Amino acid sequence: MLDWDNLRIFLVLARSKSLTDAAKKLGIDHTTVLRRMKRLEAQVESPLFERNTLGYLLTPQGQRLVEYVEKIETRVHELADDLGGVNRSLAGPVRLGATEGFGSTILAPQLASFCRLHPAITVDILTVPRFVNLPKREADLAVIIERPQTGSYVVTKLSDYRLKLYATPAYLERNVPIRQLKDLDQHAFITYLEDLVLSDELRYMNSIAPNAPRKMQSSSVIAQYMAARRGLALAILPCFLAQQSDDLVSVLDDEIDLVRSFWLVSPTELRHTARVAALWNYLLDVGQRNHAYLMGTTTQQVFEGAAA
Repeated sequence: MLDWDNLRIFLVLARSKSLTDAAKKLGIDHTTVLRRMKRLEAQVESPLFERNTLGYLLTPQGQRLVEYVEKIETRVHELADDLGGVNRSLAGPVRLGATEGFGSTILAPQLASFCRLHPAITVDILTVPRFVNLPKREADLAVIIERPQTGSYVVTKLSDYRLKLYATPAYLERNVPIRQLKDLDQHAFITYLEDLVLSDELRYMNSIAPNAPRKMQSSSVIAQYMAARRGLALAILPCFLAQQSDDLVSVLDDEIDLVRSFWLVSPTELRHTARVAALWNYLLDVGQRNHAYLMGTTTQQVFEGAAA
């Protein structure tokens, strides 16, 4: 019979790809990790890892085993929650995934009130320039910009948000005037790295200025925002991010008006646990009371307890 401890160690090594990192996360010696993996490979009678300059990479057999072990991991977490009564109590950890700009500038300040309302709940915010992996339990719920088309999830729209074209007054003064869309071809842009764009929803340049040169590209919208504030080039930014700075002004305000959506999503089996449900409902309230801010029609966020 396969040992769950060995399977758990296998999963950590598969995710970290580093023997040292896996040992650190598990709190054991790296030689123990290696010994356990050799034992597991002997039990399943297949090599599970190939070691190269990138670390410990899964073999095809290892990839198949990961899929099975992740299902077991999910069930173990569910069982632990259920037997411990966590599903029914407003206590315990909740991990929230979010896009970088929204997570850093909206969720981080807004969640201060949630933490005061629920002192027994701890919130981890995972803000990364990619989608969090909900099936692998990277997060219990997430705010994303593309509605999932497959998978066992509960999904609802959190809010629409608006994006505009921005530049500094100094940039506009020293460059060719921008009076219409075709003038943008003579201006450089700060934008996303094409090969690392996490969603087609972020491919703004294709429709606005497909021939304009890229001065800087980054997977981080915060990096784009900071570079635009220094007058480097034009940038398409969410209004909720750009309007935090007096350094930026909207360009071609009537012609360039992009609207996208934030979606709130959680795995079906986690959605109705008490602590996840509490955060879910709070986030819906955040989206509702800050709709005008996200759409760029007001410049002040509304916080819990403030007048709408």
